[in-house]
Amino acid sequence: MTTVTVLHPGSMGAAVAAQVVGAGHSGLWVSQGRSRVTQQRAEDASLTACASLGEALDASDVVLSVCPPHAAEEVAAAVSKYSFNGLYIDANAISPQRMQRIASDIRPAPVVLDGAIFGPPPTAQRTCRLYLAGAEQALEPIHDLFNETAVEARSAGDRIGSASALKASFAGFQKAARTLAGVSHALADTHGVGDLLISEAKTMVSEILSDPDYLPSVAARAWRWAPEMLEIAEALRAAGLPTEIAEATASVMTRWEKDKDQYDLPLADVLAHLRQGS
Repeated sequence: MTTVTVLHPGSMGAAVAAQVVGAGHSGLWVSQGRSRVTQQRAEDASLTACASLGEALDASDVVLSVCPPHAAEEVAAAVSKYSFNGLYIDANAISPQRMQRIASDIRPAPVVLDGAIFGPPPTAQRTCRLYLAGAEQALEPIHDLFNETAVEARSAGDRIGSASALKASFAGFQKAARTLAGVSHALADTHGVGDLLISEAKTMVSEILSDPDYLPSVAARAWRWAPEMLEIAEALRAAGLPTEIAEATASVMTRWEKDKDQYDLPLADVLAHLRQGS
């Protein structure tokens, strides 16, 4: 049996912890200073309350940090004040650079794994994926911990920051795309063509992120798409809508200006041209 402390049981952390407990392991949480809502989530996940962080760490093999991104370093710093020498998993949606800072600051006591959770809070009917990056020998016990649970542990390599980079890559597209959809629908609604926008959207190919082989054709047309995005920004401005997404898209496309009409460029070159100075 492995003992896991969850810092702190929000909706995702509590759901992951419930899977650990359901698999026959022990789950702990620190109740001091936490809300009644958090307490209820912990109780629903069958977690055992500890009066202090020190008490929880003394009894734990693994610490799982699942908290709002801005609190990730604060949580790690609190753990680093104790002589915890188990396994510390930071599964927060943070940048690779922040993850690397955390790993550097909290060492050498605990072994640190970089984690990223994909999917909804796991239940008996829903699964999620937990990508982990770090030392290979540290990954094995985590795979065992989540064996036969609704949390599928996957490797993201041995470099700290890789799992966080994967999360940033996916979430950056997912959340920006949904935000852009909101702006697009608001513009169409302003001009009374919302139903037509929905009709046209149904004709679109949906594999935008899963099939990047079309990107050379985007780069080849970026020289004329960038000015179009500026026209869209003007339309948004006139409708009282935010223009930043359209303006930023135009700015990004200028990095592909030298790829004009080069539809046969290798994908690797197209991606490289987005990097500053490439």
